[in-house]
Amino acid sequence: MIDSTRPGRLRRSEGIRAMVRETRLSNDALIFPLFVRSGSKVKSPIASMPGHFQWTVDLLVEECKAIVDLGIRSVLLFGVSDKKDEHASQAYAPDGTVQRAIRAIKAAVPGLAVITDVCLCAYTSHGHCGVFSKASKVSAKGGKAARPVAFDEPATLDILGKVAVSHARAGADLVGPSDMTDGNVGAVRQALDQARFEATGILAYSVKFASAMYGPFRQAANSAPAFGDRRSYQMDTANADEALREARLDVEQGADILMVKPALSYLDIIYRLKQTFDLPIAAYNVSGEYSMVKAAGARGWLVERAVYMEHLLSITRAGADLLITYWAKEAAGVLRKGAL
Repeated sequence: MIDSTRPGRLRRSEGIRAMVRETRLSNDALIFPLFVRSGSKVKSPIASMPGHFQWTVDLLVEECKAIVDLGIRSVLLFGVSDKKDEHASQAYAPDGTVQRAIRAIKAAVPGLAVITDVCLCAYTSHGHCGVFSKASKVSAKGGKAARPVAFDEPATLDILGKVAVSHARAGADLVGPSDMTDGNVGAVRQALDQARFEATGILAYSVKFASAMYGPFRQAANSAPAFGDRRSYQMDTANADEALREARLDVEQGADILMVKPALSYLDIIYRLKQTFDLPIAAYNVSGEYSMVKAAGARGWLVERAVYMEHLLSITRAGADLLITYWAKEAAGVLRKGAL
């Protein structure tokens, strides 16, 4: 006879529940996103993301020391540029904000892994993730959102390569091309190898959906597009098989880690990538997912900690090996206390 009481007996004991838990979170998996800006001694709050800031390099270093003390091993840097032009020249400037931040972090906290975002949207005057030829720029502006945005792909790929090399030269451990231009991973890999940075890895934004959940991030990075939208180069939220094709292309081009972004609405995609590829899978628990929980928690509608830990567990259970999350510091504190 089946003992139907057995599962209940296991649930009654907290110690046994911990022993038989199938999915576990680890500080080693947490990656903390940080926004770095020009200036000094500035810690500017991000209104749409309570608890997060735009940091100048000097204060960012102190934050990184605190992050390491919590047991977090990796950060993901995003630049906030006050100098923008049509060719994103500040994105690959040797003395650019991100480049200076990488050098400062590596000098002060050498054990912290530094991952950098390689994209142009925060550095272009139009706020898109690539550069335009003159004809395509006129077409995009003239048609507003009605016409798809089309980049000058060779020019865009060339600049992305320059950005990646500038980050590697400053000391980045991994670079993350997030623009979704066709061939971006291959172009970045080639540029890194030619510059003798063969050991610098690529965190590929392989499956980046045209999601409605990026709004707070665009405010934080000052990177909203000035016209049109990004649906012509980010993925249709309805497509799953396409996600596998995109990831396979990145594997063939030299990706070291595959990412799914956003995470919560695409747990099925995370699972499918994990079942298909033998590379580590990262998932980005994005700004909109963070801000919704923050807002509900502030109003007493949800228990904030319980919700974000459940979210991180679900993303891990789906197959993510790495979690890029704005909850990293809070989660690390929970894990340190063994309170999960």
